[in-house]
Amino acid sequence: MAHTHHHHHDDQHNKIVLISATIVLLGIAVFIEHRYNLPMWQMLLVYLVPYLLIGHNTLHEAIEGIVHGQAFNEHFLMSVATIGALCIGFLPGAESQFTEAVFVMLFFQIGEFFEEFAEKKSHDSITHLMDIRPDIANVERNGHVESVSPEEVRIGEIVIVKPGEKVPIDGVIVDGSTLLNTVALTGESVPRSSSKGDEVISGCINLSGVIKMKTTKSFQESTVSKIIQLVEESNEHKSESERFITRFARVYTPVVVFAAIALAIIPPLLSDDFISSFSVWLYRALMSLVVSCPCALVISIPLTFFGGVGGASRKGILIKGANFIDVLAKVKTVVLDKTGTLTHGQFAVDSVHAVGNHDLLRLASAVEQFSNHPVGVAFKNHQDSTDAKHPSAEATDVNEFAGCGIQGRVGKQLVCVGNVRMMEKAGVTKEEIQRCLDDELQDSPASIHPSGVIVHVAVDGTYAGYIVINDKIREESADAIRQLQRLGIERTVMLTGDRKEPSEYVARQLQLNEYHAELLPTDKVSIVSQLLGDKSAGSYLAFVGDGINDAPVLARADVGIAMGGLGSDAAIEAADVVLMDDNPTKIALAIRIARRTLAIARQNVWFAIGIKIAVLILAALGLATMWMAVFADVGITVLAVLNAMRALTIKTS
Repeated sequence: MAHTHHHHHDDQHNKIVLISATIVLLGIAVFIEHRYNLPMWQMLLVYLVPYLLIGHNTLHEAIEGIVHGQAFNEHFLMSVATIGALCIGFLPGAESQFTEAVFVMLFFQIGEFFEEFAEKKSHDSITHLMDIRPDIANVERNGHVESVSPEEVRIGEIVIVKPGEKVPIDGVIVDGSTLLNTVALTGESVPRSSSKGDEVISGCINLSGVIKMKTTKSFQESTVSKIIQLVEESNEHKSESERFITRFARVYTPVVVFAAIALAIIPPLLSDDFISSFSVWLYRALMSLVVSCPCALVISIPLTFFGGVGGASRKGILIKGANFIDVLAKVKTVVLDKTGTLTHGQFAVDSVHAVGNHDLLRLASAVEQFSNHPVGVAFKNHQDSTDAKHPSAEATDVNEFAGCGIQGRVGKQLVCVGNVRMMEKAGVTKEEIQRCLDDELQDSPASIHPSGVIVHVAVDGTYAGYIVINDKIREESADAIRQLQRLGIERTVMLTGDRKEPSEYVARQLQLNEYHAELLPTDKVSIVSQLLGDKSAGSYLAFVGDGINDAPVLARADVGIAMGGLGSDAAIEAADVVLMDDNPTKIALAIRIARRTLAIARQNVWFAIGIKIAVLILAALGLATMWMAVFADVGITVLAVLNAMRALTIKTS
């Protein structure tokens, strides 16, 4: 697939010229044959002109195959059949078959022309996806802006991206804010708003504002290059079905050739008049050779898989090789990592339980403003989103106690925020906390769920209540699991390093079959290995993770799926499928695409073999003509190729 388009275009053009010239010359030859009663060998010379014109490539390939010891390819079959048809007229009592010989070659070339065209189309739609490749980068150097090729930009340089331009390299915005269109990368159509401090991935299109960004990776290491590399490499991982076809052709072709020889020799030996019946059976044998040429399969199957990979990549699903389409289609166990895959992977304020009339959130946020602990970040985010409603309070004299919490003064009050140990520092006893918790529970047992981190607050040494901080479940997670179950996935399993209670809560909410909590990364690998042992034969296991620490598990599973894999390089390396955005419903979509691709490949196999067998039977009975034989080969190949192209379009339903 590496050849460039110009070269491709010329090939196509030359082929059209060749085909047209052959048709004209063939017409002249037919006219001469009917007009003048020339001896057989002179007619042969007349027909050899169009025959060699259109067939020289095929003959050349056939000879090359014999020289390299791979004699039995489709070119060989075509050459034997047509040379036989040219010579058959010299047998006593036989009709000459010159026109057929030229026609078989002509049709074969027309078929190849269509195949190349279809292949180019499917390749184009992938290269169209690859339009994300940026051409220039505007770099600020010594006070003025230079346009250079992205390869020349060094890490840490400042790049300016104007509206309408592609982001050339991964980096961080240092100035300006804008909307970025990531549809080419993630398939998500809603633009992301990005401003100072946000990471930007290459290949996005800048929609609204001018941004200055500082590059964090070289072009080779940037997202765009990685994706292009992945799509290019995906052709090299041949799928099982493709490998099967190569093996199939190696066994199939010699069988066909010897069967044809038998068909030409055995029936005449059994008849009274060997010579005259020999020419009849030889013609039938030659036809069966044309019919049995396997190009429909050899060409359409790889094209189907290629189309499936291309179609998926337009939906923001990168499948690293056609072989994973086979695996994805047969997945029966899906193992998911919790944090960052089913949940957002960052804490958020979930519920507030105040004792008395304290404005807990305002007090806690004021103090936590200064903390970089994930809990502090949750308060900050909450504060940012509700800023308008609550004017935030200012805290002074803030002290952080590692592993306990944080304290500070808000106005006159001394506010302590943290765990039970922090409360004891503040002079609140465990009993006091327990009493408040019990009261809460009697009032409204529903409002307490042990699904998260409980942050206690004390004001001037008395207990003021607690706030539950939670890693929020993604909106799409429940839907994603439902879709998987609808697809007939037998086991959904969640693995997490998190504590048991929050994990159980998530597993219940999402109706997963099972979950394992408090795992170390090595435990994840051993559980996946165990599940791999449990599953039924012929089914596969997929592991889905966000990839930061999941690389070993991604590699261990039959198919490793990295979520939002644009973030982590390790994930892109280890995973077999990369979902470019963070949407877990893409898992089911990937499986659907794989199943559909496989179904199209199967249709092609059965369709091609079915029609070929039918025409072979007709040929042996003497009811087929060389024309039918040609259709059974070339016509079917073209239809199979067109069917294969359906794999490029994806039904989202």
